[in-house]
Amino acid sequence: MHTLLVTLLVIVSIALIVIVLLQSGRSAGLSGAITGGAEQLFGKQKARGLDAVFQRITVVLAVLFFALTIAVTYVQL
Repeated sequence: MHTLLVTLLVIVSIALIVIVLLQSGRSAGLSGAITGGAEQLFGKQKARGLDAVFQRITVVLAVLFFALTIAVTYVQL
């Protein structure tokens, strides 16, 4: 049981890292400050839907991560 939970924890951790890295940043640094107004005015409509999906997946993976971490600790004792 412990091995299964640790394996699931590793898979969820890697998936969480990948999903977070795929998300677009809230502020893109200096280039985002310069072109941020233009992107809001002219585009990024499709990316907003994809960002919402990534955000939901991130929340689910984060909850799974914490639940699996607690489960691994509980089974280990």
